[in-house]
Amino acid sequence: MLGQAIAFVLDALFHLFILAALVRFWMQAFRAPARNPIAQFTMALTDWAVKTPAGASSRASSTSTGRRWWWPSPSSSCSSSFSCCWSWGPRPTSRRCRLLLFFAFVKLIRLSIYVFMGAIIIQAVLSWVNPHHPVAPFFQALTRPFLKPFQRAVPPIGGVDITPVLVLIALQLVLILPVTWLETESVRMLQRALL
Repeated sequence: MLGQAIAFVLDALFHLFILAALVRFWMQAFRAPARNPIAQFTMALTDWAVKTPAGASSRASSTSTGRRWWWPSPSSSCSSSFSCCWSWGPRPTSRRCRLLLFFAFVKLIRLSIYVFMGAIIIQAVLSWVNPHHPVAPFFQALTRPFLKPFQRAVPPIGGVDITPVLVLIALQLVLILPVTWLETESVRMLQRALL
């Protein structure tokens, strides 16, 4: 009973860190502004993993120039995959490790899509309720690459922008079709590798 509770807490904390690391990665990729509470929380939560060898944080270089890429989420998933590889025995095969890395990559794609779906919903609500909220530019930067193509193709209907709904439908289709298929195939290949 106590072991399950500890495992649940550790799993929740690990997933919170992976989510924060992924948000930080996409913040940097889309050059989202870092002067808002969400970005500052994300950076504070993940800063310990971004320390440079000189001991300084890469926060200044990543937010000011936007040129240094930070890969915490892929590296965290890869490290968890390799720990699973070693739990299979003293000599894990490279094929098993490659399959686990592929499975971790597919899981990161799924989590990224969920991050974007949440950002689109929050951005749409903010645009109706309070478009000048301090976090609005953050969500606009995260959602702009997805909304702009749809906004060019679909004009507002009666003054209402319906492109967030269309993008959410498109992202859900991506989750249902290719991502689920990739997950199923990777699990099937992993099960075969274990036999």
